[in-house]
Amino acid sequence: MEHFDCVVIGGGMVGAASALTLAQLGLQVALVEQYQPKDYSAEQSFDLRVSAISLASQNLLSQIGAWQQINEWRACPYKRLGVWEHESAYTEFNADDIEETHLGHIVENRLIQLALWQQINAMSNIRAFCPDSLVSLTQDNDKATLILTNSSITTNLVIGADGAQSKVRQMSAIGITGWDYQQSAMLINVETSMSQQDITWQQFSPTGPVALLPLAGESSLGGYASLVWYHQRDEITRLALLTNSQLQEQVLKHFPKQLGDIKVLAKGAFPLTRRHANTYQHKRVLLLGDAAHTINPMAGQGVNLGFKDVIALQHVIADAIANGEDWHDEAVLARYEQKRRKENLLMMSTMDALYAGFSHPSPVIKAARNLALLAVNKVPFLNSTIKNKALAYACGL
Repeated sequence: MEHFDCVVIGGGMVGAASALTLAQLGLQVALVEQYQPKDYSAEQSFDLRVSAISLASQNLLSQIGAWQQINEWRACPYKRLGVWEHESAYTEFNADDIEETHLGHIVENRLIQLALWQQINAMSNIRAFCPDSLVSLTQDNDKATLILTNSSITTNLVIGADGAQSKVRQMSAIGITGWDYQQSAMLINVETSMSQQDITWQQFSPTGPVALLPLAGESSLGGYASLVWYHQRDEITRLALLTNSQLQEQVLKHFPKQLGDIKVLAKGAFPLTRRHANTYQHKRVLLLGDAAHTINPMAGQGVNLGFKDVIALQHVIADAIANGEDWHDEAVLARYEQKRRKENLLMMSTMDALYAGFSHPSPVIKAARNLALLAVNKVPFLNSTIKNKALAYACGL
């Protein structure tokens, strides 16, 4: 069997990024993925799946050589973030407040993956097994053995970056805790009457928030945007069955006036769930990204947490190599979970608290949350400390 220092299962955004960072450390890496990303052309419609890439994630993508290509394709920078429930408590976060030119970029997931794969194909110490998939995984004292659909390989380290339904996690007998939120989110790509915007915003309501993410480019109507509509599952199911023109009417009825006029181009929906692996490590197996944690997507932190996992693992292994340690020793690998578990849990719990707080129907709680937003925006001390620290943290700074 062919042997590799590391085998990454899952070639999506997080898996591909982890393969590149470990290859940059000089390791021999195998990447196992069932589907290659589709090639890009400027005429392609926007994908429904987009991510709000933070400054920290952009820095990682630059480090591994993918960001320049992403930016040449399609990436929409945003400078401001607006949040409100009642108009009187509108709160805006601005990149100027933390002395940055922007807060992040809205980018299609597939383009991030494709740019990463271009870098992977240029690396001599990464071998892609694609199309291929994991059939079985066993571990002994000195290696892990993986049976794939088309071959068999051994490795010192297995990285499970294969998503929320991770086979690596299941085959390693790692349990999960979590729950369903009993809500779904609808993604809607639209043309807007606004030209390309520099703001992403979110308005809260008892049935869930509605949000706008700006997309790059100019359309015949003005610009493009990705809308997110959170609601009860039955309602999202109903909305998903509407024609684009019927959905357009519903969007204009329920979204705030800041949206302007729109034309619906495409739509899709998915259920909201929270999952957290009971451990990120089992002997020679590590979990990254959605294989380790899925989070309420309300603040767009999902893939950014995954990229933070990638950065933490790279630092752990780089430090071990620099110190002359056996980098794949279980005690070394355990440092990755020590770095990431507490922060991931904090972010998950924060999102849950915001989600629960803004959906609570009590008039007292509603008044309190709007007063809190108003105070953060109007009180100088809170504005310059709590607000800006929270903004910098969300950007990964």
